[in-house]
Amino acid sequence: MGASLALAACGGDDGDLALPAVTPSGYTFDLPSGFPLPRIPADNPMSTAKVDLGRTLFYDKRTSVNEGGSCASCHEQRRAFTDGRSTAIGPTGDVHPRAAMSLTNVVYNARQNWFNPNIEDLRQQALGVMLNENTIELGWAGREQMMLDRLRADPAYVDAFAAAFPDETDPFTLDNVAKAYAAFVATLISGRSAYDRYYDPQAPDPGAMNAAARRGEALFFSERLECFHCHGGFNFAQSVNHAGTPLDGIEYRNNGLYNIAGPAPGLPLTAGNYPADNQGLYEFTQVPSDMGRFRAPTLRNIALTAPYMHDGSIPTLRQVLTEHYARGGRLIASGARAGDGAQNPHKDALMVGFSLNAQEVDDVLAFLDSLTDWAFVCDPRFSDPSGSIPMHERCATAP
Repeated sequence: MGASLALAACGGDDGDLALPAVTPSGYTFDLPSGFPLPRIPADNPMSTAKVDLGRTLFYDKRTSVNEGGSCASCHEQRRAFTDGRSTAIGPTGDVHPRAAMSLTNVVYNARQNWFNPNIEDLRQQALGVMLNENTIELGWAGREQMMLDRLRADPAYVDAFAAAFPDETDPFTLDNVAKAYAAFVATLISGRSAYDRYYDPQAPDPGAMNAAARRGEALFFSERLECFHCHGGFNFAQSVNHAGTPLDGIEYRNNGLYNIAGPAPGLPLTAGNYPADNQGLYEFTQVPSDMGRFRAPTLRNIALTAPYMHDGSIPTLRQVLTEHYARGGRLIASGARAGDGAQNPHKDALMVGFSLNAQEVDDVLAFLDSLTDWAFVCDPRFSDPSGSIPMHERCATAP
């Protein structure tokens, strides 16, 4: 990979790479080499006590209305904080229409969620998970006081909330729970994969990536495949926000996953439709060209986050590459969702398709596998404090 492509992959101009790891509140992030300082909201400064509280809440099943699950139920560390399902299932059994997104590097997202442009930070995202009613996730809506009293009844939480919010007479508030969640997930920063070690600006490791991964990297960053236009920068995602960005970089794209013929109930288009429960940005804007536009997620740890796409409808990365992107959009030959995504009138212009031989497919997959950060997946700071949720089997031998 040439120098210009390496710079694009690692984050942009040098000014973004020289920022310190210490936030204005004095909290020190453990940042990978070359990573920019996260932008933390002024009304929710970081602290070790708040992070520790957020981690405990994240794994505590008492945070769901029926005590049947927690945030960790849909975000397992061994799966790069996803759940392995096509679509998420809440503790009460409600089935979400979309897949649980990875929490890898969410602190750098310019927007959270797959397509909601209004969720700008992690606190807002946490509140949504707590209060959503369609679908129910943690189930706090209408029961906020009951849930807070449940936490307050635990002496350990009394101490933990007091430490996290020392200036408040009664720290047991809905907002403080959301702030603690936000503080913990802000620390879930991944940037020590084989790829990162190979390009480490401080101590590069020439043996970190094998020949197949390097060949796949060249293909990934080529104009032939166009992958890096949607998955570029240090986070392999375009919608980023950090202390060095003057403006949020926000992108939503239609990648030709569907092309359902209309008319359909509630959908004014005659072609280019997406399923009624997953219309993308269109659901908020009602602009026809926004039909099927979603935020491209980070590719970091992507090998661990199957199945793929916003609705988990493609089982493997090989199928993503060969049956979807290679043909410039997915073909569904029959059924209620039949249509050729390659012909979707709202498809992104970069979705042009390409041809790969068997070796090249294997090479691209090897490159994507090199983005797996085992130090992150096995980091004990992010694990279940009680030790009841198993780690990935590789963690016993991971570097």
